[in-house]
Amino acid sequence: MPDESWVGRSLDPSDPYQVSRVKIREFATAIGEDSRICHDVGAARAAGHPDVVAPPTFAATITMPLIEAFLRDPAFGWDYSRMVHGDQSITLHRPIRAGDELVTVIHVDDLSTRAGSHMLTLRCELTDAGGATVAATKAMLVTQAAS
Repeated sequence: MPDESWVGRSLDPSDPYQVSRVKIREFATAIGEDSRICHDVGAARAAGHPDVVAPPTFAATITMPLIEAFLRDPAFGWDYSRMVHGDQSITLHRPIRAGDELVTVIHVDDLSTRAGSHMLTLRCELTDAGGATVAATKAMLVTQAAS
């Protein structure tokens, strides 16, 4: 049984994640994003960005490993082996760009049990080196409750 005392709590800020051109280009290629601003520095600068721009879903590459580490912590009590995504959203306050150094804080927003399943809502706030919010992700995750 997941520990309900986590609801309303926030985890400690993550170590900074250095966003690189290589990671952005690899991610863009992997998802079939062919926009020149994701691959070409000159095109990104011509569009008003300081460097290449990550596709919006790139935020998940930063947040999902942090979420996984939290969910695999025995102290929380989540059955990761039976987990599926119920819902996921990403809100960008500005594009993620190469050169960004982003810190993530995970917030445990909700945990409920219905119809034999635990449903967990986690919100991740990504901030830049100056403390400004760059993106927020929200994931509703589901795992089977013990019988």
